[in-house]
Amino acid sequence: MKTQITDKEIWSIALPIMLGNMAQTIINFTDTAFLGHLGVIALGASMLAGLFYYVFTTVAAGFATGIQIIVARRFGEKSYERIGVIFGHGSLFVLILGTILFATLYFFSDRLLLWLIDSPNIYEASLEYIKYRQFGIIFVCFNFLYRALYVGISSTKVITYSTIIMAVVNIILDYCLIFGKLGFPEMGIGGAALASLCAEIAAFIFFTAYSYITLGKGEFGLFRLHKPTAGLMGGILQISTPTMIQRLFSFSVWFIFFVLIEKMGETATGISSITRSIYMILITPCFAFATTTNTLVSRTIGEGHAERVFSIINKILKNSMLCTIPLVILVAIFPMQIISIYTEDMDFARLVVPSILVICSGTIFQGFGNAYFEAVSGTGNTTAALYLESAILVVYILFIYAMTYLTTKVELVWTAEILYGALLGILCFVYMKFAKWDKKRI
Repeated sequence: MKTQITDKEIWSIALPIMLGNMAQTIINFTDTAFLGHLGVIALGASMLAGLFYYVFTTVAAGFATGIQIIVARRFGEKSYERIGVIFGHGSLFVLILGTILFATLYFFSDRLLLWLIDSPNIYEASLEYIKYRQFGIIFVCFNFLYRALYVGISSTKVITYSTIIMAVVNIILDYCLIFGKLGFPEMGIGGAALASLCAEIAAFIFFTAYSYITLGKGEFGLFRLHKPTAGLMGGILQISTPTMIQRLFSFSVWFIFFVLIEKMGETATGISSITRSIYMILITPCFAFATTTNTLVSRTIGEGHAERVFSIINKILKNSMLCTIPLVILVAIFPMQIISIYTEDMDFARLVVPSILVICSGTIFQGFGNAYFEAVSGTGNTTAALYLESAILVVYILFIYAMTYLTTKVELVWTAEILYGALLGILCFVYMKFAKWDKKRI
C-alpha cells in the first residue's frame, strides 16, 4: 500500500487536469476575445447563452464527479475489474441523461431565455448561439465521464491531449466562422457556437478511440458488455445524485449572478463577460488542485490511510497557491494589457479594471474553499457537501441580489466571489475537522 503522496505525484495528477479544465476556458477565452471585436451585444449574448448551456451540462458533471469518487476508491482498493463495470453503468446513464438534456434545450430554450433576458438584442443573439451549441450536449456529457474515469485512476495525461485537440479545433474554426475567413461563411456569434460544437465532438472521438485502444482489453475491461444491475446503479446514484444536485444548484446560482448583472445594463454585462473570461483562467489551477484533492482523498481512504487526509490537503493547497499566486500578481499588475485582448475600446477597458482587481482577491479565497469542499466530497459524504454548499449559496445569491440594487458599480457585485470562497473554506474545514467522515463506506 502507498504511504506517502509526493509533490511530484500531486503535480502529475493536477497538471493534466488543469490543462483539461482549460479546454472550456480556452473555448470561452477565444469566443470572448473574437466576439469582443463585434461589440458588447455579442459579448453579453455569448456569456449568457454559454452559461445557460452549461447549467444543463452541470448535471452530467455532477454525475461524473460521483463516478470519479467511486472509481478512485476502487482504484485505491485495487479492485480494477470493477472500474470497467462502473464505467459501463455510467455510460448508460449518461446517454439517457444527455438525450433528456438535449430535448429540453431544443424545445424550451427560446422561452427560458425570453423569461431571463431583458435586452431584446442580447436575447436574439443568445438564440443564435444556442441554435448550434445545443447539439453538443451529449458529447459534453460523455467527455465529463471520460475525464472522471482518468482522474479516478490517476492517469490524467490523456486529458491534456484532448484539451489540445479541443483548443486547436475551436481557435481555427472561431477565426474562420466568426469573421468568414478562408472561404467559410461569416456567421458571427453563431460561428462561435458552431466552432465550440465541433471542438466538443473532436474531443469525444479522441477520448473514445484512445480509451478503446489503451483500456478496452486490459484489467479494467472498459468496453466489455456488462449486464446492468439495479444494485450497482443504485449505489452509483446514491453517491452521484447529491453531486448532480449540488453542481446544478451551484451553476444555476452562478447563471443567476449574470442574469442579475444583465439587468444593470448592456455595459455592465459586457464588463462582466470580460471579467468572467479572465476569472476562469485565474481559477483554473484552483479547480485542478481541488479535483486532485477529491481523487487523492478518496484513494487514500481506499488504501486504508484516512489519518493522512489532512496532510494531503495541506500539501495540495501549498502547491495550488504556488501556481495561483503568480498568475494573480501578473493580472493585477497588467490589467489593461490583458483587457486589450478583448476590446479595442480603451474607455470601456478602464471600466473593467476594478472588477479584475476584485477577482484577483476572489481567486485566492476560492483556492482554499474549493480544496476543502472537494475533500468533503472525496470522503464519499456527497450529501454533506450538498448541504454545506447549499447553505452558502443562499447567502451568496442574497448578497448578489442586494448589491445589484444597492449599487451601480459592477466590481462591488463581484465581491460575492470573495464571500463565497471564504464561507466555503471555513464551513468545509470545520466539517473535515470535527465530522466522522472516516466512517463512510462507498
